[in-house]
Parts: sequence; structure tokens; C-alpha cells
Amino acid sequence: MAKKDGPKDKLRSPRYYLNRELSWLEFNDRVLREGLDRQLPVLERLKFLAIVSSNLDEFFMIRVASLMQMQLAGVRKRDPAGLTPTQQLQAIRRRVRRMVEEHSTGVRSALEELAQHGIQVLRPSDWTDPQRQWLRRYFQREIQDQLSPLSLSELNPMPILPGLRLQIAALVIPADPSPRAPEAAHLVAVPVPAKCKRFVQLPGQEGLTLVCIEDVIIENLDLVYPGRMIKSSTVFRITRDADVPIQDDDASDLLSTVQQAVLDRRRRQIVRLEVSARADRQLLKALQERLQIAEPLVYRIDGLLDATCLWELIGREGYEHLRVPDWPPQTPRDLLGQENLWEAIQDHDVLLFHPYESFDPVVQLLQEAADDPNVLAIKQTLYRTSGDSPIVRSLERAAQNGKEVIVLVELKARFEEARNLQWARRLEDAGCYVLYGLAGLKTHAKALLIVRREEDRIRRYIHLSTGNYNERTARLYSDIGLLSADRDLAADVAALFNLLTGQSEPVGWNRLVIAPTGLRRYFLDLIQREAELSTPEQPGLIMAKVNSLQDAEICRALYRASQKGVKILLNVRGICVLRPGVPNVSETIEVVSIVDRFLEHARIFYFHNGGHEEVYLGSADWMSRNLDRRLEILFPIVQPNLRRRLIDILKTFFADNVKAWRLCPDGRYERVPREGEAIRAQEWFYKEAVAAVRQAQQIQGPFRPLAGPQPQ
Repeated sequence: MAKKDGPKDKLRSPRYYLNRELSWLEFNDRVLREGLDRQLPVLERLKFLAIVSSNLDEFFMIRVASLMQMQLAGVRKRDPAGLTPTQQLQAIRRRVRRMVEEHSTGVRSALEELAQHGIQVLRPSDWTDPQRQWLRRYFQREIQDQLSPLSLSELNPMPILPGLRLQIAALVIPADPSPRAPEAAHLVAVPVPAKCKRFVQLPGQEGLTLVCIEDVIIENLDLVYPGRMIKSSTVFRITRDADVPIQDDDASDLLSTVQQAVLDRRRRQIVRLEVSARADRQLLKALQERLQIAEPLVYRIDGLLDATCLWELIGREGYEHLRVPDWPPQTPRDLLGQENLWEAIQDHDVLLFHPYESFDPVVQLLQEAADDPNVLAIKQTLYRTSGDSPIVRSLERAAQNGKEVIVLVELKARFEEARNLQWARRLEDAGCYVLYGLAGLKTHAKALLIVRREEDRIRRYIHLSTGNYNERTARLYSDIGLLSADRDLAADVAALFNLLTGQSEPVGWNRLVIAPTGLRRYFLDLIQREAELSTPEQPGLIMAKVNSLQDAEICRALYRASQKGVKILLNVRGICVLRPGVPNVSETIEVVSIVDRFLEHARIFYFHNGGHEEVYLGSADWMSRNLDRRLEILFPIVQPNLRRRLIDILKTFFADNVKAWRLCPDGRYERVPREGEAIRAQEWFYKEAVAAVRQAQQIQGPFRPLAGPQPQ
């Protein structure tokens, strides 16, 4: 059993931990570094700059909002790093202001470079008279009737301004005010129509010439307020608290509960006001007073507000020379030369390494299962899926074909609630049994079970993964999946679905480890076992790849293993509260993070185990929420060739010296120095996938053996 923490365990000292929120901001800074890297093509840089902006939106909606809730409630409890909520908010705001300034500079620089390639984004000061006249006609024809101007000074109660929506604020006065009784300026807001694209293309220009829609509206506000004078105007955007807890323990109708939670977000507290750095002081003061926003919540942006609009530029057809070369997904190595997917899975476990290898086999398996008369049942979890999901269509068709289809749609997946509600209703309409998970827990496990009648018996086929059933993100996220017909593992997956449907209580498992019932203890036991087996002659080795490491108990277990001499290599994409390299505590721990063209999302765990190596894949990070408040799975990779392949994958991640960053004991990240051959892990994996396909093609070649004579 793993050692339990004592009440005076010195490893609980705040000096051994980094703050979770500041650690996340360092991750977003690493994303920003990609956006500022002039070695990347300009549209690729814009992609990272857009991601920085959307990341900050969610960070404020959830993490900052949660801290503000605690501050408002008078909570003074310190986090593991020793900071109160108020201290964390102060540190966050200082760090974000620096980040916003660098980000705005990066966007301006990238747009200037883009102009050299024939894509111009003009500011109003750059418009010619003919362009201004054309835009005025365009405003009258396409935009004006969509506007809904709001008087913030006079309407009471004030209308609810939606979060993350671009707005125009203005002070308006009568065109001819009386000199004896001058009328006070009125504060108005004009929401930018949600259906309008952010950039308007000017006609008849060489190359591509664009203007921002907010500039078009501001320059034509006189048409919105005839008889009034626009004293000053600016663009702004608010962010609201979206950290709405969904209390499902006693909810008799979870669908209604989730719907209400989605609606509640529209009325929540404002946690951030973004405004143009050029905003008039009087206008900004009036806006703050009316919205009741204190100065610390105000962020002045010298450039584009809401840089997620850059996706409109990134996604434009053409301009391939301004992008990174495409890396089309390859046929998975374990399916090369296989024509029948069912027979391949019967023969051997299949590892799928996305996006280097295609996600198509998972989609194909479901499509074939939906139409295969031998398939009796399909059971699947859905956490986040795509807008027009072929997986959902296959599940619908399977139910319509009379198969038993059970789908767990996790309604509480944050920001996916509305979409998942739609999927749930569609699947129910098609005849699927739709489940909504377990009370008090989010179902984060990714699992698929197909029951098929075959000549000799009924066989179970399974797919388990570190990533979601989303064919679009499977092109953007780096994840690993397993297709298998292993009896023990498949029996566990069947038991998992029985647990979800309420048909059984938790039982002993053959291969799976489940959170929240046993996963935390299992990890702690594996770490302690490594420490106990470690000797000076043969030190232990732990390698782990996770998205986040936040759980303090896991950190303390790793510290104790390090004190026993275990070498610990951690690849942590985002949050890491553990301090590596602290004398007598974490000297043998190294933490690296890779930020590259694909989002690192896989969770891989390796334990040397005295030479009897063990490798696991799972859906859970080393975070308290994953270990205690979610249904998660961890599964071992037992086939020796697949286990060796995963070990090699881990070693390649730790060999990266192009896109890797190393965490310093003080919480800073520095680039891993490039020594010897340049190794870029993601490029390495893609070249391996391409080479495997080419090798298979050469082996198959043009030579086909003749079939032997058939018996007469």
C-alpha cells in the first residue's frame, strides 16, 4: 500500500509547489511563443495567436471567475503554493497584462507581414474616399438593419449584455445642444451582429483587402443616431462568469437542469472588460460605472479585441505558401495490409496514434457495425464530438436497423452542454437508449463496445482511447487509441457499461482501473512500488505524459520516489504544480512540455518495475478532479510490441530539443537546449508513420504469388 501523508509531512510545505493558475498562464505563454516565432509561416503564427485569445477567454470564465467567487465569499484559504484567492487574482492580473501586451504586438506584427503577401487589414485612417463611400453603402445595405442599439444610460433595468460578444460603446449628445442647458451625454451600446463576419472584403483591390466590421459600424454611427452627435466611441467586450455548477445529485430532470445552467451563464457576474487602448477616458469611466466594473478588471487592448477572429484569415482558401505543409493522416501501422477490420482486430490489438495515423478505422468500425446483421449491440460514451458527427449518424442508423444501442452522452461537458443536448435528443428519436452518466460525476472515460455474433461464438470488440470521439479534433490533437478483442479487457468494458446503466455494482476488474473508486490508490501504489524496487545499482524509472499535474498527493508520492533515487521524467503539456530539481526533494525529477502544431492530449504512463516494464494508457490526468470527481479509466498495454512502441514514443518526447520547454524550480520555463541532432517529436512521429506505409507498399510491391490449384 502507498504511504499516507502524515499531519506534519514536510512535503506539504508551500515552497515545494507552484500555483496552478500561474502555471497555466505559463502554458499559454508557451503557446504565445509559437505565435511570435518568425520561423513559422505567418498564417501558422496567427493560428497560435488566435488560440492564446480563446484560451484566455475560458481561463477568465472558469478559473478567474472561481477565484472571484471565493474572494467575494471571504475565503482566505491558501492553495498548496501558499496563496490566498486575493493574492492569486493579483498575480494573475499582473501576468495577464504582460501577456496581453505581447500578444497585441504579435498580432500587429503578423498582420503587417501578411500585408506583404497581399492580405491587408486596413484601419479607418488608411481608407481612401472611394473605399469609405463603398463601406457606407455596404453598411446601409448589409449591416444597419441588423443592429440593435441600446441606451445604457436610460434603460432600467439595464439590458443584459452577452459575454464574449463584440460591442460598440459611444457617448452621444444632441447635434445642436442649447448653450443655456447643455444636455448630458448618453451612454449607448451597439452589439456587433453575431451573424456578421468579422472582416469585410473591399471589392476591386489587388490581392485581398479587408476591414474590421467594428470599424465600419463606428465610422457610420451617425446613421444609427440621426440628429445626434457622436462625442466618442470605442469597441469593448465583457467576459462573464461561466463557472456554473450543475447539481445533478438530486436532479429529477437532468436535461432541464443542464438547460437552466446554460441560460444562467448569460446573467452571471462580469469578470473582465476588454476595451480599446484608445478609448476616451470619459467614455470608459461611464462604461465602467454603468457596468459596475472595477479598474482591476479592465484590460486595455492596443489592437484587435477578440483575436479569435483571426481564424477567418487562417481558414481562407489559397495562400498555401503561408501555411505549414499538410501532414495527411496515414493508415495505422497495425492495419497495413489488412482488408477486413474485424479479422484484423481478432488477430491482434491495434494501436492508433493520432493524428499521424488516421482516425478513420474508428469511424469505419462504427459504420460497418451499424449495417452488419451480425452486430447485436453497440455501447459508447460521448463526451465531446463534432458538429456533424459521422459517429452519431452511425449510432442512429444502428438503432434504426434494430440493434441494441446504448449511448452515454455526458451533458455536463463544459461548453458542450447545448450541443450534447441536441445529440441526446437525436439519438433518443432514433431509438437509442441514452444515458446521462452517474450522479455527482462527469463521465470522462472514452470507451466503445461492439457485440457481434460470429460462427463460433459471440465476440466483443472494443475501442479505448485517451481522446474524444471527434473525427475533427483527431486531426488536431495528439491521442492514442486501442482496438482490441481481448477477452479480459472486453469483459471489463462490458462491466463498465453495466455499471453506467445501473445494472450492477462495481466489481473486481481484470484489466481496467476506474476512477473515482480505485485509480488514485492504484497510481500511488505504482509510484511507491517503483520507489521500493529502486536501488543505486538499478534505479527506478517513471515516465509519464499527461496534460496536467495538479494533485498534491500525487506530487508528494513523486517527491518521495525521487528521494529514493527514482528517475522521473514527466511530459506535462499544461499545468504543473510540482517543482522539479529541488535539492533533497525532487532532484531526480525532470519536467518538460511540448507545444507544437498538434495539441498534445495523450496520457501515457510507464513504470520500470524492476525490469518487468508496465505501460498504461488512460483518460485521466493527474488532477484531483480526474481522480476524485470523474469516471475515468486506465488500461494496460499487454502486447509486447505495442508496449515497446509506446516506450519509444515516450523516449522520443523526452528527446525533443526543438519544441520542448523545461520547467525550472522557480516556475519559469526555458527552451530545452539543442545539443546534437535536432529532434522534433511530432515531425519524427509523422515521418515514422509515412515510412511505415511506404515500407508496407514496397513489401506488397507489384509481385503477387500465384494461388495454388484448387482441389477438384
